[in-house]
Amino acid sequence: MARSTSTLTTLIPAAPTTAPMKIPMPSGVPQSPEHWMSIIEYPIDAPASAQTRIATKAIARASGEGIAESGRFAGSRSDMRISVVAIVKSVPTRHKAICHVDMDMFYVAVELRRRPDLRGKPVVVGGDGSRGVVAAASYEARRYGVFSAMSSATAKRLCPQAIFLPGDMDLYQQVSEQVFDIFHDVTPLVEGLSLDEAFLDVTGSIRLFGEPEVIADSIRSRVRTEVGLPCSIGIAPSKFIAKLASKAAKPIADRDGVREGLGVLRIEPGKELDFILPLPVKAVWGVGPATLEKLLGVGIHTVGDLAAVDLDVLEGIVGVAHARHLHDLAHARDDRDVIAEREAKSIGNEETFSVDLTTHDEVRAQVVRLADNVAHRCRIAGQLPLTITLKIKYADFDVVTRSKTSQFAVTSAQAMVQLLEDALAEVMVRRGVRLVGVSARNFGESSPQLSLFDDPDNAEGVESAWAPTAEAIDEIRARFGHSSIGPASALRGGRRPGSSPWGPNSTGNDS
Repeated sequence: MARSTSTLTTLIPAAPTTAPMKIPMPSGVPQSPEHWMSIIEYPIDAPASAQTRIATKAIARASGEGIAESGRFAGSRSDMRISVVAIVKSVPTRHKAICHVDMDMFYVAVELRRRPDLRGKPVVVGGDGSRGVVAAASYEARRYGVFSAMSSATAKRLCPQAIFLPGDMDLYQQVSEQVFDIFHDVTPLVEGLSLDEAFLDVTGSIRLFGEPEVIADSIRSRVRTEVGLPCSIGIAPSKFIAKLASKAAKPIADRDGVREGLGVLRIEPGKELDFILPLPVKAVWGVGPATLEKLLGVGIHTVGDLAAVDLDVLEGIVGVAHARHLHDLAHARDDRDVIAEREAKSIGNEETFSVDLTTHDEVRAQVVRLADNVAHRCRIAGQLPLTITLKIKYADFDVVTRSKTSQFAVTSAQAMVQLLEDALAEVMVRRGVRLVGVSARNFGESSPQLSLFDDPDNAEGVESAWAPTAEAIDEIRARFGHSSIGPASALRGGRRPGSSPWGPNSTGNDS
């Protein structure tokens, strides 16, 4: 919170006692009756007391914390008094303190906790088959140019000695919850972006925990000590700058080796442009491959170049809406708030197969497996989806999606599959199916009503029939583990749906 800079002058005769006198007076904007000060008068020879010590500390503390208490020493020797001026109702601060916390190589770091023998080696989490994708890479692997979202085939070519691990999404989710618990100990304003990164608005936490750098150091220390993982934190007045700062604070991997990063980097208010203008233009949110090609084509290589372009000229390059977005960010303008507890927009799982599926029975079996997991996740999360979507990727990479919406929430796998029957019939298996996905969205607010008269052949009837069974399944899984019960197609083979969503392994085990 900001301190008022108003200067108040008042003559108060010397008091015969050492008791403080409080005189409320308006300050700040005269038209704003919400802003008041208290002048607390102590005789200059007043003995030390809890009150005088607290008042003095409040003044010293206020200079750096932006809190609701601030003050200064004022007065004159003639009346032999000291005035402590303290704001008793705060004025909102002009600058926020936003942290962007990014876990370093999160999936790999979690694996290294249980495989410490792999520390210092090029480790990759992802599918190691020909259709696999890199989910995360250790900094030792990044030295060779291996990064997330890269095909596993390319990663192997760049780093033949890379050690591939299949990943364990269930474990990563559990560890993420531990990390986020630490975030919530600091502030209720936590906006999770994924399992391994979040924005934290710590503006209101400064009074309790100290300067933003102190808060960030404490978070890093707790995550390292309590969870056993490293993280990097950027601090800035806006989300855009904070995210760039966290990236700049990360460890550095190059041909010379892996070096520790700053860990915490704060961009002070007023220093944002000094930080971002030299950065490459691709650092700006919204500059994807297509936009980057357009900008580079007209000689815009850095954020500074982008900031120097007139808005009307930029509109001609990338379009009106996109131009304003990029123009604002290039000038460090970003007033978005941290949105706590963002609700999920959809819940889904998809699987890529090492060998194309070529029969309807194979596709249906995979849909049942995926729907079982999606339905379970929806019930655990308390979400009541109305719309179920089937995603099919053919061998030629053509992607087709089909959605069906019910009038009632569907929370059982059987009802989800029933909704998708028509879409399943349309799948052209002769083309070869490379990937199958099932997702749920359009979450409602009321649970389905059970009825003896529902048609057992439609989704609503199936939902009514299976709802009690689904609850029993959840209880069994909570007690004995997820793999203890489920549809037969979900119990065959190795990993369960969603446990390793980065493609099949070279063993060809997709189930």
